Amino acid sequence: MTPSTTVRSPLRLYGRDDELACLGSLLELLRQGGGGALVVAAPPGLGRTALLRAAADAHRDRGPVLYATAASTGRAVPGGGPVVPLGPSPAFGPPPAAPYPVTTPEALVRRLREPGAGGPLLVCADDAHTWDPASRSALALTAGRLGPGSRTAVLLSAADGTAFPGLPTLHLAPLDEAAASALLDRLTGGTPLGASRGADLGPVSGAAPGAAPGSAFGTVPGADPGEACGTVRSAGLGAAPGPAPEAAFGTPSGADPGAASAAAPGADGIGIDPVVRAELLREAAGNPRLLAGLTGRLTPGQLAGRTALPFPLPGGEAVLAAHAERLAGLPDRTRALLLLAAAAQEHEPDGAGADALLLLRAGARAGLPRDFLDRALLGATATEGLLQRAGSRVHFAHPLVARAVLHHAPWPHRRAAHALLATLLAETGDRASPCAPSTPSPDAPAAVPRPGPAVPLAALVQRACAAPGPDAALAARIEAAAGGPLPHAERSAALARAALLSVGPTLRAARLAAAAEQAGLAGDPSRARALLARAGPRTAGATGPGGESAQGLAPYVHGMLALRSGPAADAREALLAAAALLGPHDPRRALDALLGAAEAAWAAGDALGYLDAMNRLGRTPPEAGLEQYRAGMCAVLEGRTAEGHALLRHCLDPAGDPGAPAALLRAGAAALVLGDVAAACRAGARALAAVRTRGPDALLPQALEHLAYAELRAGRHSGARAHALEGLHAARRTGQPNSSAHLHAVLALAASVEGPAEACAAHADAALAGAGPHGLAQAATLATWARGRADLASGRPGEAAARLAPLVGTGPGRGHFAARMLAVPCWVEAAVLGGRQHEESRELHAAVDEFASWAARTADPGAPAQLARCRALLAPADEADARYAEALAHHGRAGGDFERARTHLLYGQWLRRRRRTREARGPLRDALVAFQRSSARAWADRAAGELRAAGEPVGAPRKAADGPTAALTPQQLRIARCVAEGATNREVALRLSLSPRTVDHHLRNVFAALGIRSRTELTRLLAG
Repeated sequence: MTPSTTVRSPLRLYGRDDELACLGSLLELLRQGGGGALVVAAPPGLGRTALLRAAADAHRDRGPVLYATAASTGRAVPGGGPVVPLGPSPAFGPPPAAPYPVTTPEALVRRLREPGAGGPLLVCADDAHTWDPASRSALALTAGRLGPGSRTAVLLSAADGTAFPGLPTLHLAPLDEAAASALLDRLTGGTPLGASRGADLGPVSGAAPGAAPGSAFGTVPGADPGEACGTVRSAGLGAAPGPAPEAAFGTPSGADPGAASAAAPGADGIGIDPVVRAELLREAAGNPRLLAGLTGRLTPGQLAGRTALPFPLPGGEAVLAAHAERLAGLPDRTRALLLLAAAAQEHEPDGAGADALLLLRAGARAGLPRDFLDRALLGATATEGLLQRAGSRVHFAHPLVARAVLHHAPWPHRRAAHALLATLLAETGDRASPCAPSTPSPDAPAAVPRPGPAVPLAALVQRACAAPGPDAALAARIEAAAGGPLPHAERSAALARAALLSVGPTLRAARLAAAAEQAGLAGDPSRARALLARAGPRTAGATGPGGESAQGLAPYVHGMLALRSGPAADAREALLAAAALLGPHDPRRALDALLGAAEAAWAAGDALGYLDAMNRLGRTPPEAGLEQYRAGMCAVLEGRTAEGHALLRHCLDPAGDPGAPAALLRAGAAALVLGDVAAACRAGARALAAVRTRGPDALLPQALEHLAYAELRAGRHSGARAHALEGLHAARRTGQPNSSAHLHAVLALAASVEGPAEACAAHADAALAGAGPHGLAQAATLATWARGRADLASGRPGEAAARLAPLVGTGPGRGHFAARMLAVPCWVEAAVLGGRQHEESRELHAAVDEFASWAARTADPGAPAQLARCRALLAPADEADARYAEALAHHGRAGGDFERARTHLLYGQWLRRRRRTREARGPLRDALVAFQRSSARAWADRAAGELRAAGEPVGAPRKAADGPTAALTPQQLRIARCVAEGATNREVALRLSLSPRTVDHHLRNVFAALGIRSRTELTRLLAG
């Protein structure tokens, strides 16, 4: 493949604002006549050279610059130092070959100070860790002596900070996702040039070189040109030395090999495909040089997602070679152990490292001394810090080192290492995995019978790494073994390996789709999408082994990924199409696809779409429990409530496997539809325990969301908040933004009770931001309800009514069909307290009648009490007393502190407004205590204000300490705060159940007590 010309111009530095500021501080100190030294330490490719060049470029106009670089071999040269002579360097050009001898620190100091007579001197020594020890010691000692008045600064770059232990060190971290994404846009022409320059260093260029020149990758000396199959893990970069057979590893059929040198897609306004973007960012792991190399070797079609990505991704050879330079000078036994450690990671999930016991046995079998193995695996000194022990696992200090070890080891050595590991794993029958075996998802297909003798999956994967080329029999054995009770991440890695060994493109695509499915279940959607991208375009007429699976499985995985991270309508359509393709030959996955389509329709508030998916499910009757759930949900949505409830009650205790997470989640959903919140909490807790115990990881956010929502309905707000926060972290970790939106909505509802109002607003805004683009009507309804309830808590009924009216109405803004009724009591309260009772009387009574119909159908114990409260708010004065008494009686039977406290508060307000002040104190006191017990701080403040207005001292309200407002009475302080928020006298009167004349009287007294004359002054005073 010919290198692409995507990267044409010098790049600015991305994501290095803090580092540039640090260099700027050193340069500023130098300009003021001081001096000092700094080591910029980072593995290859992270931009340490670019930072040195940026500093040199910024200082060039203010004084001389000496720039030195090391030998290209990276070997320490005895008695030698830098290759570039220490002299003024007006430009960065090719270095001369003659080294400048470094003798003593004093001589170096004199040489450093000679050009500095005309101005402050900056010395940049790149890759100084490769100098011989004597030169490094002299340089470190000299640089350490620089200080005030020296007018000299030394910048050193090194692979790590150990080469210069006495000097200040700036460690470079990989770029964060935002910076790496911005760099990728620049590399592909996706966005206009423009990156932060950080400190005052002037224009910065040379952030990262492009792809390595020359061919993609040649044959490493000593490798077998005919044997280069599958030695780098499925997520690896570069390629095994030697040509790989095109049928297995070359550009997939349909790729555009002739377009490699064309312009990037962004140059034509096409843009980079999101899946390709995610895979490039994942593979580069924040390494800018590696990202540039990988991007520069992809064709426009591959970048745009029109053709499949090559595997392994080319373009990382230069970075791997830089990492491998350090390995060349290591002792033979150290390199042998590093090769075993890198090979032992191939059958493990990404980031798991290698099993220390397996490495110990492999090293002993390979003839390595036991004392060396103990020192290497228990301490880092024997491997110069390249290996690190963490419990029973051994990790490389940097993942690229492991790839470099595999990439640059001679092929026969690598094949022998894999064969040795396969033998050891087969002898013990152990997977050598960091995770305990987990039961596969109940919705996963049954395992295929294993042909041949039972060999552990880990041993089969090691055999695959040692295979010289495609091997259909070995691929089939790996695929069969991957169907067993293994963690989903291991199954995904094994199936991807089986795809590499597959002969036909159709079977390879089917196995890649299966690997993507397992990656999605493991909670790694980006890897799942990358595997699907490697499968290439889907064709309707795929034939050959696995053709039907490839046709239906890839759309199924796409749909399931969209269900958690894309528009709900798109997910529904994709899953319906997948179900039609899978139905004839894979009924289990077809059923799952229809359930997923129904879930997407429910999230979107599409009742007809939900019924359509569930009715399709009934054409192939599932097991009894699922059929009862399907028929019950359909009956409820079609208005046959009694019939539906009778069916759903059979689902509350699912038959069959009592620990199946999917069945338990359906039981919880059935309980919520019935209104049996206690049963919903029990089912949610059992589902969460099942997911924690058995997986899959991708189901954890949903399990936590279901339990948190059930706890909200039951009035357990603190428990709901704790579970929703955990679910939010799980959703972010597993890449599920739709679940994040739902969980933000749950957190907003919890914060509308417990406060603070700012937290409720933040969570609600986050939920709406995710719900809007993806059409998540349920999350949007719950978030809007939460904002309205928080407005009520803060004494803003007008705003609450304006938010909630569209939800409970019949217009375009109508809320989710399963959640809108829950907001009716809040809307009725807001409308009445906001003075809109008369102008919206018809809408209010219609909403209460609909709520009454819903309350008669649900088993929710709190519904009758809320209905009676709504009727009390709308009742004439001679009936309201009885309605409030009825509501409180229902609360006594149903339990639940928060809702009972709200009824007490409204009843107390009503009594005080009727001038029955003494009678009002009892309900208001009960409300205050119940709100405090529920940790509902804002609601407690509101109840305390009402109680003080009723003449009972409660204690100083919050924020009324020894400030200028201490002279105000409680009622005056409440009025002042309302006015400071921008309310008019009439709005304050409605909010506090006073007359406008009373508000005006109190406000005049407030102005006099505070010595102010305007509302603006009052706002400033209370804000300060």
